[in-house]
Amino acid sequence: MPRFTLFDFGVSRVMASFHQDWIHDGATAADVVAKHLAESVDEGALAVRRDARVLGGLPSPTLEVLWDAGAQYMPGFERLGGGAEWTRTVVGLCDARLSANADVYALTGADAEDGTACLDAVVAEIEGAWFLTGEVRSALTDCARHCTPDVAFRVLLRAIRCAPEASLSSEQYTRLEAIGSALRYGEFVVDSVRYLVQET
Repeated sequence: MPRFTLFDFGVSRVMASFHQDWIHDGATAADVVAKHLAESVDEGALAVRRDARVLGGLPSPTLEVLWDAGAQYMPGFERLGGGAEWTRTVVGLCDARLSANADVYALTGADAEDGTACLDAVVAEIEGAWFLTGEVRSALTDCARHCTPDVAFRVLLRAIRCAPEASLSSEQYTRLEAIGSALRYGEFVVDSVRYLVQET
């Protein structure tokens, strides 16, 4: 069974909400996330909460690097209370969204996959992303090793899309596809970076 959606999901999908015009979706960053959650199916809200909870074990500066890397435009963290506080805010927003429905069930099957078997492959792709700063690669590696390879890989894909000098070889893209397949992602998760493949 594949994941519940063909598209990106979890915290990486929330990161995509923060673009140059994010203010049109809410007056504050929390409003933007709440809007995203309100428009999501239960599995979507559960996936965001799971990701945010597991990310919560990282230091605040590392979280700030990850959120900045995966979003085109993040509000200043001084306004959000820092990376750790912002991540806790996301968990709280998920809890509020899910508490409105008494029939929410836990994620199962592919949706519960954490990607442990893909750890080495994910770390290798992080290390090979030369267009990302060393700080971003280090934060992603910490995420893969201390959170889950699944969330690290999806944030990596977001970071690739947001990096101004990003480009991928066909070999890199093939490896990314293989990891996405192993994680049972939907058709359009890894495909979101296909446009960056440089034909030789």
